[in-house]
Order: sequence, then structure tokens, then C-alpha cells
Amino acid sequence: MTSPFEELLPTTRRALLHRVAVAQAEGRTPSLVAAVARSGHLVWTGARSCVDGHAPDADTQFRIGSITKTFTAVLVARLRDEGLLDFNDPLERHLPGTPVGEVTIAQLLSHQAGLSAESPAPWWERTPGTLRPALGDVLGEGARTNPAGRLHHYSNPGFTVLGSLVERLRGASWEEVLRDEVLAPLGMGRTTGQPVAPHAGGWAVHPWADVMLPEPSEDLGLMAPAGQLWSTAADLCRFAGLLARGDERVLSESSVRELRTPAVAPEAGDWDGGYGLGVQLARRGGRSLFGHTGSLPGFLACLWISVEDDVAAVTLSNATSGPAIGAVNADLVGIVANAEPRLPESWRPMPEFDPELLALTGPWYWGTNSYGLKLLADGGVELQPLRGTGRGSRFAAGTDGSWTGLDGYYTGETLRAVRRPDGSVSHLDLGSFVFTREPYEPADVVPGGMDAEGWRGLRS
Repeated sequence: MTSPFEELLPTTRRALLHRVAVAQAEGRTPSLVAAVARSGHLVWTGARSCVDGHAPDADTQFRIGSITKTFTAVLVARLRDEGLLDFNDPLERHLPGTPVGEVTIAQLLSHQAGLSAESPAPWWERTPGTLRPALGDVLGEGARTNPAGRLHHYSNPGFTVLGSLVERLRGASWEEVLRDEVLAPLGMGRTTGQPVAPHAGGWAVHPWADVMLPEPSEDLGLMAPAGQLWSTAADLCRFAGLLARGDERVLSESSVRELRTPAVAPEAGDWDGGYGLGVQLARRGGRSLFGHTGSLPGFLACLWISVEDDVAAVTLSNATSGPAIGAVNADLVGIVANAEPRLPESWRPMPEFDPELLALTGPWYWGTNSYGLKLLADGGVELQPLRGTGRGSRFAAGTDGSWTGLDGYYTGETLRAVRRPDGSVSHLDLGSFVFTREPYEPADVVPGGMDAEGWRGLRS
């Protein structure tokens, strides 16, 4: 299945199908379906099954487990964007009465709240949610296992709490809010809390014999925001489009970028992984990916996105264990990105520009270090070292004539042009650093002043 305006080459499609076939065979999974999106459009789907002629397709539902958490994070981000909460707010401010009210919303989103990884026994993934009718039943007496804000400790109950937060502030169930605010606007009609045919059944495959056992499919109740959803490869590709570039009907590009910004340091010995706010981060084959993996008894799922390559991939399987789903999905991204690299946008001159801003472009000096200031089409600027190493950043234009750092060392820092009484530009100020048109000139603006004799050569 391909999009008529983004068709992949036959060799690429064959390589993708081969990777899926190998994953299904070697992973010993009853079925496996995958999809690839490029530039926001579904461009390929493929599947393999143990039943000849009955492979699932991109419209077949699988359970997606913890990919559900990213949907919950989007709902919380919408509340923040509406001014109903701040990520740094303590939970108690909006959801009073829990035993973890002092942790912040950001700590819950990034799994830094110190909460336990699982709810108290019995195993919540294989038991009805009715066994845990209240948040206290989900959190248990030992809700805190680590100090808040000190380390990344993955917590399923933490996202249950976030789901309850959404319900409290919206006055509706988590599933209703998700449907109305995310699924319906994005056209994700095949993403639901309960399975809707056609859907795959979940299976366990014996580790030492080629035999299978059906897995139970439980309604998770309050734990739903951590892993309840059923979805399809096609629907998750639509969701990938939101996470990659934003959608003003749901969440802005700046907000989705914030979700995928690293919020925690990598764990010891794992510098190829990290976590944002409800979003997993990974480094695979030299490529930066973000998205989420998911698993529940009988199912494995993965969604990875490469913004740099403008490629997203989804892989869904109906086995409790087997294929290394994250690695398979990363390979699908890599196959497309390597075989058919993204074409850059055609260069076009700016339709209009401010002559005063244009006059600021060119070389500047921080001490004796040379930098180049470039004007961007959106009115922002980019400051990069011209030689050697140095700290460079892009800056977004503000309403007061200043710019705010978007990345690197100067993220959040303010860049402004300082003018003389006659209106001419004296220097650039970047978080107190002074950038001048000549190295250490003029002397009156450089902290510490200049030696009275100025520049000199070596004297014998």
C-alpha cells in the first residue's frame, strides 16, 4: 500500500518486507504488521502471519501498551498550553489527596517522581482494573521508592495519576477526553480503549517449542492511561505526524518539540537512550529517534520517528515476547532513510526582510573568537562559530527586538543588539557575553577594558 505522491522504490519496498518477514520468522510471532510514513503520509505497509493468506493489514488493531503514555502526555501538554497547569506545579495543586502530592507534573511525565514501577500485586497487566478502584489501590503504601527528581525510574502508576489529573481538570473520563481532543481531530477512528474488529488476538509462544497459548485481555481500569489503547499501524502513522511537526488542532509544533526534548540524563551504561515528557528517545545506527515502545501480555508495539529524515515507522506484533520490536522498527526507519534520503526543500529567497536586521549579519567576535550571525526566514537568527569549536545556537525572534535561544548552550538565553545614543549598533549582548564587530573593539563595551597600548607584536 503506498501513497500516490510519495511512492517508495521497489527495492526499498522489498527490503522493508524482507525485514518484516525475518522479524516474524525469527521472532516466532503469530503475526507482525508494519507501516512507514514519510513527510506525514503513509507510504508503505507490510505484514507476515503464521496463517497463509490471512496476514493483518494497516487497519487491523493490536494492543499498543505503553505507547498509550505518549497520548496521555499530549493531553497534559494541552492543559498546560491552555494555562490550566504548569509542568512545574506540584500534583497537590490540581489533584489533592494523593500520597504523592508533592511531586511535580513534569516529574511524573518524565518518570522522575520516584514512584514505584508497578502497582501492588496482583500483576496489573493480567488482572481486571476493578481490583484497583481508587488511586490509593494503584499507588499502594509504598508509592515512593526513590527520591523525587533524582533519577529516571519508569513508573506505570505515575501515568495513572496523570490520567486522573486529566479527568479532574476536564470533568470527563480520560478516554472521552482523548477521543474528543486527539483521536477525532487526527482522524484516528481505529484507536480505541476496547478492541474493535478486525483486531489481533494476543498470544504467548512457548520458549522451547513451537506452540502457543492465548493471553488474557483485561480492561485496566484506572491504569488505562498507562497502557490501555488498541490501535492500528495506519492510525499510529497519523499520530507520528503530530509528534513530528505538530498540528494546531491538537498541539503546536513548539509543544511537541518540548515533549521530545531530553528531560532526564541517560541511565548509567545506556547513553543511547533517554526520556522526554511522555516520549522515549533513542540513538540507533547513528540516527536520533523518538517515540515509544509498548507491551502487554500478548502484544508488542513500537513507534519511532526520525525528524531529520522525516520518516516514521510502526511495528505491531501479537506475541508476549519474541521479536526485538524496537530494533526492528529502527531498521525500518533506516532502510527508507538510507535508500531514499530526504530531499531538501528548494532554496528560495526571503519574500521580505528588515534592512536593520540584515545589517546585523556577518562576523562578530567574542573576545578573539569569530562567529557568524545569519538571518533566518522566520525573523530569527543563527549564531555559529566560524572556525574551531564554540557554542552555536538558533534564536527565535521576540516582540521586543530581542531573540531567545532555541538549542545548545544558549537555550532560553536572550540575545539583543545594544545601540548607542545615535541609534547605531554598539555590540551584541548574549547572556552578558559581549560580541563586537572587531576583536576587543570598542574598548568601552568590553568588560575589563583594553590595555592602553592596544595590540602589539613580539618585542625583543
